[in-house]
Formats: sequence, structure tokens, C-alpha cells
Amino acid sequence: MRVLHRGGVPVSFNQGSMAEPSVKFAKQGNVGIFTLNRPKARNAVNAELAAEFEAHLEAFEADDDLWVGIVESSNDTVFCAGADLKSINAGKPVFTAKGGFAGFVQYPRTKPMIACVDGAALAGGCEIVLACDLVVASTKAKFGVPEVKRSLIAAAGGLFRLPRKLPHAIAMELLLTGDPMTCERAHALGFVNVACAPGEALKEALALAQRITANAPLAVREAKACVDEMTTRNMDQADFKRSNAGFGAIASTPDFMEGPLAFIEKRPPRWTGQRSKL
Repeated sequence: MRVLHRGGVPVSFNQGSMAEPSVKFAKQGNVGIFTLNRPKARNAVNAELAAEFEAHLEAFEADDDLWVGIVESSNDTVFCAGADLKSINAGKPVFTAKGGFAGFVQYPRTKPMIACVDGAALAGGCEIVLACDLVVASTKAKFGVPEVKRSLIAAAGGLFRLPRKLPHAIAMELLLTGDPMTCERAHALGFVNVACAPGEALKEALALAQRITANAPLAVREAKACVDEMTTRNMDQADFKRSNAGFGAIASTPDFMEGPLAFIEKRPPRWTGQRSKL
């Protein structure tokens, strides 16, 4: 059994004494580093990862000596592949009550967070990136929301955060085709703050974090709070409500079952376009 501390309250995870944590957390000066740590599962989000991520966020937010966060990956080819279908099929949540998907995308953070991407950030992985304030990515990175290819929609923030962070037509291209975007294109469009060579993303993310931590931490936090409240936070709850309603509407259709089944059977899906079974 492993114990983390959530807001000063111990939180236990029954993963066995030898189990690796699904999310590692380390401190480097005034920077907190969150590492998604399910490399063999392409860092897909399961119940344990979501719970641990939120617990680390609680501790990060409560620590006055930590001023900036970085989210990175232990997998050198995939930042995060999205939700773990095995966890979903087992009826285990990939979200938390406070943080939403991955325990992160809806978490009410007060401190800046940098996404450090050195591989593919797809589906829910891209939505984790979208929930961050800044993005550092290597040229090996790519970003995409391929949910429509499986009769799903990007309901963990992608539907409204992509059009806020990218030109409308580009966001629609990603959402409606499901095709990924390269790091180079994302950087040219202002989605990525710093583009770098493969293997250099964490070093560059720490350098960006240090540029922020050189400033007064409370002023940085207040600047973030003002921007969030004036541009996004007051809209997020309504947007998540609508996204969830859209996901529910899709979930009642035959194609909702066909998409994952075709993926498992490694064949092209046979769409019907029907709202309900005849």
C-alpha cells in the first residue's frame, strides 16, 4: 500500500508494495514535476492515474514553495494516448469528482502549468495539454483528437479549448477529421510556446519555468487568476456540461459500439449514421 497526501489527508492506493506509481512527483527548486508513468500502457489514463494525479495536484497547490508545475511523460514516444479502454470496460472511472478527466482537466488550479511533450499527445492526452497554460514540445510531438474516428467526441475539454487556442478553422479541422497536427505546425500557429529537438523538452520546460519563477510568485498567480476569470473559467462549467451532453447523445447510438469494436478487431468501421437502433 502506498500513501499520498491530499490536502493534508492521507490517501491510500492499493497497488501492492512493489507497484510503480502511475504518476510520479518531484520537486526541483520552486518547480513541481508531474510524470505520467504508465509507459507500457502508453500512459493511458486509468482510475489509479486519475486519483494519483489529483492527489499530487492537491499537495502541489498547498505547497507555498512550489510556484510552477510541469507535466511530462515517462514514455519516450507517447505523452499520453488518452483514456484506458480496459479501465472503462471494467467500470472504473478515468476521472475524479474535482479534477475531471485524469484528475486534471477541470482541476481549479491557481499556479501555472507547463505541458512538456516529447511524443504523441492524442485524445485525452491532447486534452491534458489543452488544460495547461503553456506548452513545450519536441519535433517528435504531435497533437490530435481522433475521437470521431471511433464515433466519440473530445468531451474532456477539446471541443471548446481547441477553438480558443487555435484559429477556428484549424480547430475544426482537427476535431472533424481526427487527424493529428505536427509540433512544427502547432508552434507556427501559437499553440506551442517552445519547440525543440527530441529529448530536449524537459530541459526547455525547466528553462521556461525558471523564467516564470524569477518573478514574484503571488503576482504571477494573480495574473493567471485574472486571465482565467476574464477569458475562460466562467465559461468552462457550461462548456463541460454541453460536452457531456453531446457525449451522452453519441453513446446512445449504434455507431458508438461499432467504433471501439472495429478498433479492437483491427478493421474499418461500418458506420450507419442512425440515431438509434431500428
